Amino acid sequence: MATVEEQTPIHLRGNGRPTQEERTLTELKVTGSIPTELDGRYVRNGANPLSGTSIHPFLGDGMLHGVRLRNGRAEWYRNRYVRTPFITNPDRNALDPATGMDMTASKANTHVVGHGGRILALEEGHFPYVVDGNLETVGPTDFDGVLTGSFTAHPKICPATGEMLAFGYSAMPPYLRYLRVSADGKLVQTENISVGGPTMMHDFNVTRNYVIFMDLPAVFDMSMAMKGELPIRWDDNYPARLGVMPRNGSDGDVRWFDINPCYVFHPMNSYEDGDRIVLDVARFSHIWRDSAMDFPPPCLWRWTIDTVSGKVHEEQIDDRPAEFPRVADAVIGLKHRYGYMMGMSAAFGGDSARIEGALLKYDRETGQSCELRLGKGSTPGEPVFAPAANARNEDDGYLMTYVHDAGTDTSRYMIFDAASMDSEPMASIELPRIPSGFHGSWIPASVAD
Repeated sequence: MATVEEQTPIHLRGNGRPTQEERTLTELKVTGSIPTELDGRYVRNGANPLSGTSIHPFLGDGMLHGVRLRNGRAEWYRNRYVRTPFITNPDRNALDPATGMDMTASKANTHVVGHGGRILALEEGHFPYVVDGNLETVGPTDFDGVLTGSFTAHPKICPATGEMLAFGYSAMPPYLRYLRVSADGKLVQTENISVGGPTMMHDFNVTRNYVIFMDLPAVFDMSMAMKGELPIRWDDNYPARLGVMPRNGSDGDVRWFDINPCYVFHPMNSYEDGDRIVLDVARFSHIWRDSAMDFPPPCLWRWTIDTVSGKVHEEQIDDRPAEFPRVADAVIGLKHRYGYMMGMSAAFGGDSARIEGALLKYDRETGQSCELRLGKGSTPGEPVFAPAANARNEDDGYLMTYVHDAGTDTSRYMIFDAASMDSEPMASIELPRIPSGFHGSWIPASVAD
């Protein structure tokens, strides 16, 4: 007879276990020294089902976990559900097509960013949700009525213009829309983009002058929703390709470039190099071919688009499984030297006591890489970069993440030196257990307070 643990979906085991309690803690124990220039919030989002269960890792309710830093102090830790319709009505079916058509019916569980004076909790199928500086929900936004469909969980904020570049995809036509938001938070451009069919486009790429769409073989199959399954499957017959468009362009400006079949949830960064466009990505050979949990290990790859020949050179950079790639916000869309990833042994659920967590740093100029090892039983999340004051080099700054300790079943907010990658944190703040989650941001008080 199966035990209760064996009957529990793997994404809800170990540190995947949800927590329903919302807490505010102001007396926080800090080891080390918090850099005094850090004035803002580290906030991370994740799927945390209010009911205690979900059929898929992507379908839990959004819960934000945040730490407020100021003047070398940790003023508070808060965790709050994003108050979506699923919180007021927990029995609502996220896979019901009628729910999918309600753009306010977001799980708001994937990412959180600061832009245009607002903090946005994001999920790729619906409207963004605005939260305030204390992580309390303000409500959904359609950008003053201009947004009529979905909004990605992975917008890119251009460090040169302050624009937020985004897109939305759908299982119904139009399958893809490109979106451009001005630095002050106004949705100023919407373009329908032609793709081969209804694909799940989780993320995209930007450079100083272009956006690059990833039209890959993860295809909607709504018959699966009728069986209570995530309605996306792998299609070996769907071509994989990259679409390059000027940032203020339209559908007719897109150039498509064929690549080998694969899937990419998250790119590290992309930039222009003369007639070439360079993309560093966390590449899967496929996803969801055999089951909803079919995820072969992803690794860092580089795609180089030759816009003259029309060919794409594909190169595997590393064979270590890693995901959640990030760069410093100051080089998004520009040439980067350094990138950071989470070692994929630090995954959802499973026996976290046996995991030896690590953060990876890649030097794309020298080709070297290093690991910041956290020890057995310590599982980090996505590494988020915050710049040091008066930084002189790209990696002058801090990596921050929540780390779960399987031995104590508690978590810590940890700040590391991004330049040295010393495994001894500059500061460590003791916290209650924070379940495994997805993406987060360092949101300076100057961006949204």
